[in-house]
Amino acid sequence: MAERKFIAIAGNIGSGKSSLLDFLTSTYDVSPFYEPNDANPYLQDFYQDMRRWAFQSQLFFLSSKFRIHQEADRTPGVVIQDRTIFEDAEIFATALHQMRKIDQRDWHTYWAFYQTILAVIKPPDLMIYLRCPMRTLRQRIRLRGRPMEQDIPLSYLKRLERLYEAWIGNYTLGDVLVLDTDRLDFVSDLVDRQDVRARIEALLPAALRRSGKRR
Repeated sequence: MAERKFIAIAGNIGSGKSSLLDFLTSTYDVSPFYEPNDANPYLQDFYQDMRRWAFQSQLFFLSSKFRIHQEADRTPGVVIQDRTIFEDAEIFATALHQMRKIDQRDWHTYWAFYQTILAVIKPPDLMIYLRCPMRTLRQRIRLRGRPMEQDIPLSYLKRLERLYEAWIGNYTLGDVLVLDTDRLDFVSDLVDRQDVRARIEALLPAALRRSGKRR
């Protein structure tokens, strides 16, 4: 039976999480778990009126991510997740609370739910954090053309970046690998692809060697 390992990919909007997940999925025999953006019934309303829909939207993401995390824990072999439950709470919900889009009463409800979840889940074996400069993030957001993302304020992206850097700097639940995605082209550059593979395999060697796809 394959060794059970859980890899998570974290990073700001536009940092390249989905691209890295696609690359690793095509490289290794792994089970991918994607961010449930399209399933969130509050997301479009949230982008139009953050104060009205922030709590509902974030609660949906938290409960959905909890379900995904449980499913990943039950999946044998190597699993990879695009954006973690930790980011939902520590980054996005925290940012909205700081911006007073989530009031104090709703925040206490949300945070208590999050703490309850933390007590019953196992953290990833490897957290891959994608670091990317703001100018590149904004360019990627424009190029991929998701309508709901086009009007995201620069101040909001910068707030997320500050929270991400503080969170990853204090993350101690497992191994951390930081990749600078502005300089690494793991989509089309062969050397960069090999570099990313080598850096990940150095942290999870046995599991990934056994799960590598044969060409």
